[in-house]
Amino acid sequence: MSENERDMKDFVETYRLKVLEYEALDEEIDTLIMQYGGQAENMPYEALRRYRKLARKRDEVQNEMRVLEQMLMPSDEGDGDSE
Repeated sequence: MSENERDMKDFVETYRLKVLEYEALDEEIDTLIMQYGGQAENMPYEALRRYRKLARKRDEVQNEMRVLEQMLMPSDEGDGDSE
């Protein structure tokens, strides 16, 4: 197996783990918010704090996923090269 193939497998595995992490955070957020009628404004302070912390973490993971997506599937558009 070439180094490129190994690197690609590592990127794919990292991406897969990030997707699982994102989905777990999303489910935890859904469960939390549904305890309060599906509306964050119904949450007590501590629950709202937890909700915001989970949402920030989920956003961070989503951004990491986007970076990995760009590395795994580079686009030819907008790279500034003209032929």
